[in-house]
Amino acid sequence: MKVSLFVTCLIDLFYTNAGKATVELLERLGCEVDFPEAQTCCGQPAYNSGYVKESKEAMKQMMRAFAHADYVVTPSGSCAAMLKEYPHIFHGDPEWEAEAKRLAAKTYELTQFLVDVLKVEDVGASLHGRATYHTSCHMTRLLGVKDAPLRLLEHVKGLELVPLPNAHQCCGFGGTFSVKMGPISEQMVDEKIGHIEEVEADYLIGADCGCLMNIGGRIGRLGKPIRVMHIAEVLNHQK
Repeated sequence: MKVSLFVTCLIDLFYTNAGKATVELLERLGCEVDFPEAQTCCGQPAYNSGYVKESKEAMKQMMRAFAHADYVVTPSGSCAAMLKEYPHIFHGDPEWEAEAKRLAAKTYELTQFLVDVLKVEDVGASLHGRATYHTSCHMTRLLGVKDAPLRLLEHVKGLELVPLPNAHQCCGFGGTFSVKMGPISEQMVDEKIGHIEEVEADYLIGADCGCLMNIGGRIGRLGKPIRVMHIAEVLNHQK
């Protein structure tokens, strides 16, 4: 099965290990992975900030870059959800609406692809410790992916997975929200970290690097002994 990797900006710049883990995991499961080098930002930051016209140029480049892909897989629920919005954004556009629909139809978040397309829940991963999972807003509320990450994590050998209290609450990142509303964002992430400590987790696992950057950054500044991992890293861990 041929898979084209959409790596996302945050993984490209800050979380390269999550990108590498995604490729290694997919290849281990029998996929042929390619990386279209013409890919760029999905346009979400500009679009959410009101720069609709400007963001469409990035979106058009994404459609061109992945035009020949069979499947587009990304280790980001937020960016996958954005690609799924393209048909709405380009509705009525005689040149781009059809391309937008094609890209949206073949785009999957990583755990969604593993469970729904490859029909795999046990990927042979192992990680020893107590962990909790952060359900990011865009992945659950916009993309609708809720159970797939948990089903995969439940099969990780040695991992004790415990529910995160108030898991549905935002971590305070929200893209530009964390910049524009810094004090509010800080209070939200502190509350999230309090819940993580409440369950005495060794690991905080998530599927969106924006959330992990926000929570992990705050954990680091507070000096908390909690390791933050992208779910791709966990699923690719075999020691």
